[in-house]
Amino acid sequence: MSRIPRERTNPAGKRPGKTGRTGKDATAVEPLNSVHGALPSREVILRFIADHPQKASKRELAKAFGLKGDNRVELKHMLQELEQEGMLQKNRKSLIRPGALPPVTVLDITTRDKDGDLIGRPAEWPEDQGVAPAVAIRQQSPAGRQGKGKAPVAGLGDRILAKIFPAVDRGGPAYTARIIKVIDKRRGASMGVFRIAPGGGGRLLPIERRGEEMVIDPDFTGGATDGDLVEVEIARLGRFGLPRAKVLSVVGSVGSEKAISMIAIHAHGIPHVFPPAVIAEADAAKPASMSHREDWRDVPLITIDPADAKDHDDAVYAELDPSPDNPGGVIVTVAIADVSWYVRPNSPLDREALKRGNSVYFPDRVVPMLPERISNDLCSLKEGVDRPALAVRMSFSGEGRKIGHTFHRIMMKSAAKLSYQQAQAAIDGKPDDQTGPMLEPILKPLWHAYEVMKRGRDRRQPLELDMPERKILLKPDGTVDRVVVPPRLDAHKLIEEMMIQANVCAAETLEKKRQPLIYRIHDGPTLAKQEILREFLATLGISLAKGGNMRANNFNGILAKADGTPHQTMVSEMVLRSQSQAIYGPENIGHFGLNLMKYAHFTSPIRRYADLIVHRALVGSLGFGEGGITPEEEAALDDIAAEISTFERRAMAAERETVDRLIAHHLSGRVGEEFAGRVSGVTKSGLFIALPDYGADGFVPISTLGSDYFIYDEAHQALSGERTGLGFRLGDSVTVKLAEAIPLAGALRFEMISEGREMPAAVRSFHKAGRRDRGQVRKKPGTRPPRGRH
Repeated sequence: MSRIPRERTNPAGKRPGKTGRTGKDATAVEPLNSVHGALPSREVILRFIADHPQKASKRELAKAFGLKGDNRVELKHMLQELEQEGMLQKNRKSLIRPGALPPVTVLDITTRDKDGDLIGRPAEWPEDQGVAPAVAIRQQSPAGRQGKGKAPVAGLGDRILAKIFPAVDRGGPAYTARIIKVIDKRRGASMGVFRIAPGGGGRLLPIERRGEEMVIDPDFTGGATDGDLVEVEIARLGRFGLPRAKVLSVVGSVGSEKAISMIAIHAHGIPHVFPPAVIAEADAAKPASMSHREDWRDVPLITIDPADAKDHDDAVYAELDPSPDNPGGVIVTVAIADVSWYVRPNSPLDREALKRGNSVYFPDRVVPMLPERISNDLCSLKEGVDRPALAVRMSFSGEGRKIGHTFHRIMMKSAAKLSYQQAQAAIDGKPDDQTGPMLEPILKPLWHAYEVMKRGRDRRQPLELDMPERKILLKPDGTVDRVVVPPRLDAHKLIEEMMIQANVCAAETLEKKRQPLIYRIHDGPTLAKQEILREFLATLGISLAKGGNMRANNFNGILAKADGTPHQTMVSEMVLRSQSQAIYGPENIGHFGLNLMKYAHFTSPIRRYADLIVHRALVGSLGFGEGGITPEEEAALDDIAAEISTFERRAMAAERETVDRLIAHHLSGRVGEEFAGRVSGVTKSGLFIALPDYGADGFVPISTLGSDYFIYDEAHQALSGERTGLGFRLGDSVTVKLAEAIPLAGALRFEMISEGREMPAAVRSFHKAGRRDRGQVRKKPGTRPPRGRH
C-alpha cells in the first residue's frame, strides 16, 4: 500500500524562512543531541515527536535513534510513562503531543494572513482543548510536486485533506500544511435570522458566535418575515459599515426542527443537496443482473428494523446446523444490500458519497449518503422484491464459537419486513397476522441462534456500558413533543450481535486474502485517562489495576461493583469518558470495546462509506464480478480513512447540537421554573447539569453557586465549599432553576437551588492543598457563563 510521499523540496513560490524549508528535506529525521544507538532523553523524544509528527510511531522512533534490543524495550516503557503523565497521547498508529494536530488532518480554509497566504483550522476540534490551532497552507505549483501530475488548488471556504508539518518560523502559525486533496468547494453563503428593520429591509443576525451582522436591503429580502431562518450571500462589502446581503432562500421559522437542523448542516459544512450529475446517475441506474450471483430468492431472509425505517440494508436467517460434526450448532446468514453494484469507484455517485462519508440523522430529517433512488429503492431489501446482496453464512458451535464462514454474491427476496417491536411481541407470545405464520419456521430459529451466539459474547466479555439513549418525539409543527427512552429489546441485541459477527467475518476474509481494507479500530484508554479514572475510583473504594494491558472485562468488573449503588451512574459516566474514540484506519489495532482482534464495518453500505469500501474489497478479492476495489482506492486508503473518520465526528457533532438547540427552544418559555437534574460534569468553572426527563444539558457557573469559596477536586470530581464543607459531586441529584435559554446556541444556564451535601472526609482534606495552591480554587465572582454548547 502506498504512502504519502515525503516533502523533499521547498514548495514553489515560498520565501525561505517563512513556512517552508530550504536546502533540506522538511521531514528529514535528525535525532537531537543523541548518540545513535543510545536511548535518548525524555526531552529529546518529546522534541523529536513535535518536529517530526509523521515519524512518531514506536517503530519509527526506534529506527530514527538506532535502538535495538533492550533499548527498544526501554523506549516502550518511556513512551508509556509519557502517556501516563499526559505528555503524549495516541492518534491512530502514531503518537502526538496533547493538543497537537495529527499528521493527516481535514482543514477548513478560513482566512488569509497579512501576506495573502491561506490559513486553515481543523474541521473538527474538541471543545475542551480551547481554540483550534491555525495552519499555514502551502500552495504548490500548478504542475504538482516534482513536476508530476496536477497539484490541488484551494481557496477561501474550501475544506481540504492536508499533510501537517511543524512550522519552522515560530512567529507565525504553529503548523504548515500541504494539500492532499480538496474535499469540498463550499459556497460563499451564510445563514442567520432575519429581523425586520424600521423603514424596510432588515438585518441578518448570525447563528455562529464568530459571525457578523449584515444589512439586507428592501429589494433583497426574498419574502422573508421577522424571525425566519434564511440563507444569504454577500451582495456588497464596503470599506465602512456592515456588509450588505441578499436572501437566497427562506428555511423557515427558527422554532421548527427543519430550521434548527439546517443550522447544524450549515455550521458543519455538511453537503445536503445532491448535484444534478449525481441525481442523473441514480435515476439512470437499472436493476442488478444475475451475473456472478447465486439465486437465494427461496431463502426466507427477513429484515428487522425500526418501525419508521425507510431503507433496509440487512436481512437475517438462521437454522440448525445439520452437520453431525457440529452437534447443537447453528448456521446464521446475514445478507447486506449490494451497494457496490450501483456505486462504482470514481463515479459521480461515488465522489459524492465520499464527500459525505455517512448519512446524518436528525430528529425529523436524514441527510443521506446516497440519493433516495439508491438508498430507499434499488438497494433497499424490500419485502417480496428481488434485490442484489452480499451474504455471509456463519457456522457456530453449541458453545457459541464461530467455526467457519463463507461469502456469497446473491440475488435475494425478503420474506418479510418487521419492526423490532413486532418481532419481539411475536417471541413474547403476542404474534400478529404477519408474524404468526413465521413464528416457528423463522423467528424462533433466529432467537435460538442468538442464544447460542450470546454464549460466545458472554465469554468474549465486550465492554458492557448500558447508557440509555433518548429519542426526541416531535409535534407536526416540528417542535419538541416529549423525550422518551425506548426500551432495549432482545430483538435489538439479536440484530446487533449478528451484524458484529458479520463484520468480523469481513475483516478475517480480507486479511486471509491479503487484501488492503479499512478497519473499524478502537484503541484502549490512554494511560493518562486510566490514571484519572483510577484516582476517581479510589475515592469510592474501587480499585483499578495498573498496567498497559487493560481489557474490556476490567471495566466490566468496575461497573459490576458499582451496580445498584448510589454511585452507579457516576461510575458509568467516568468509565465512558476514559474510553478512546473509535475511528477508521487501514492498519489494524483491534477493537478494544468489542474485545475483537479483527473488525471491519460491512453491514451498512447504504449509510457508511467505510462499508462500501469493504464491499468492494470483498467483491474484488473473491472474484465476484463487477464493482470491485481499484488499485487507486487501495493506494488512497490512508486518506479515505482519515476523511471518513472526520466526517463521522462531524455528523455526531451536528446531531448533538441539533438536539441541544431543539431542547433549548423547547424550554425557552420556562425560564424561572425549577427542574430535577443530575450533576453530569464537574469542571474548574462550574457544574454541568443533565435534565433526564428532557435529554437536556446546561451549566451552572461556579460564580453563582453561593457565598462560599469553592474548590475543584478532580480526583473526586467535586466542587466543595472551603468554609461549609458542602458541595457537589458527579452524579448528585439536584434541583436547579432555569436562568437563561439560548435556542440558537443550544445553551441552557441554570442556577443551583439545592444546598449541596456534606463532602466526604477525603474531599474536605483536599481543602488544605487548596489553601496552599490557589490554582485549585475556582470561584470567580462576576464570571460570565460560557456561551455556545454546554
